[in-house]
Amino acid sequence: MRVVEVVIEVPKGSFVKRELGRGVEYVSPIPCPFNYGCVPAELAEDGDPADALVLGPRLAAGASVTTTAWLRVRFIDDGAVDDKLVCGERPPSERERVQVERFFTVYAVARTALNRLRGRGAARCLGIAPLTGATIG
Repeated sequence: MRVVEVVIEVPKGSFVKRELGRGVEYVSPIPCPFNYGCVPAELAEDGDPADALVLGPRLAAGASVTTTAWLRVRFIDDGAVDDKLVCGERPPSERERVQVERFFTVYAVARTALNRLRGRGAARCLGIAPLTGATIG
């Protein structure tokens, strides 16, 4: 676990996917089940700020929250590692872990379709893992 500062780009329940400093990326047919954003102080392998989701109550778009990263979703997008930190005030429950993994498994299918329309490669969810590396069984 580690403390991070997350800027919320997609509030829980929102249909609009925004990227920090870039505006609207797309409008989803289903609402995001948690707050989603980025950690501007950490660069991901794709060169963008690290992605993060924050469990708990809805937070406003643009809000900056200091929280704890407990786990990560191992994710590949268009051949590049695009992991997402799983954050919140407390460690995610087993139910929350299952919900997060299911969401990103479905999201990978939708992301692949969007990528194909943009002439890019597939997306895949590889599961939930601790921050240190090994996949959680």
